[in-house]
Amino acid sequence: MARENWTREQTIVALNLYCKIPFNKVGSNHPDIIRIAKIIGRSPNSVKMKIGNFGSFDPELKKRGIVGLSNASKMDEIIWNEFNSNWENLAYESEVLISNFSNEPIEKTSEINIDNLPLGRERETVIKARVNQNFFRSTILSSYNLKCCITGLSIPDFLVASHIIPWSKDQKNRLNPHNGLCINSIHDKAFDKGFLTVTTDYKIKISKYLNDYKKENAVTDFFLNFENQSIILPDKFLPSKDFLEYHHQNIFIK
Repeated sequence: MARENWTREQTIVALNLYCKIPFNKVGSNHPDIIRIAKIIGRSPNSVKMKIGNFGSFDPELKKRGIVGLSNASKMDEIIWNEFNSNWENLAYESEVLISNFSNEPIEKTSEINIDNLPLGRERETVIKARVNQNFFRSTILSSYNLKCCITGLSIPDFLVASHIIPWSKDQKNRLNPHNGLCINSIHDKAFDKGFLTVTTDYKIKISKYLNDYKKENAVTDFFLNFENQSIILPDKFLPSKDFLEYHHQNIFIK
């Protein structure tokens, strides 16, 4: 008996996993793949293959010789094209679908804390915001294999999904993974305040402001020694050069 074609809903959920699972951990024995396969009525191997299909549509991966799988369907392409320019819709819609497939509330399937939230519309707004923020963090950390792009630090509690163009400055790209860097919490603060930036050729640039503190060993160790070093590039969702240029021109302290 022929297997039924993937539905739109199943394919969107698979794209959610493409975003949130590091390339080198995609396998039929991954616990999230097993869990999602069960709730959408697919085998873990078919979910793994579907995740691989999405890699074939990413132009940045093609430039780096990573072509993904070759058996992507028309539905895969439609879903990729639809959400590749609307990441906010992907974040929430895919998490709602996982909630529906699981028959569990979204706060549980998205693993967000909703203690002490008000009731009514405000509660729904806060839940959606937290779901979206959690999705962005998962996507960015996954893209960088859970490592800080500056230091290589891999302790998740110290890592931040840092926006290149700040959250408050560009609503359209708040959840765009090309607008994110995985950075440790100290360098995230410095990046946010403009004490360091990343150039369009992915080099770290340190503000001359910190030269006034170069006699301090900590400033040298944490900042000055990284001048002109290359960041660790992500496996997917390469940082947008336009976003990096915005940060350099508008936030970086020259």
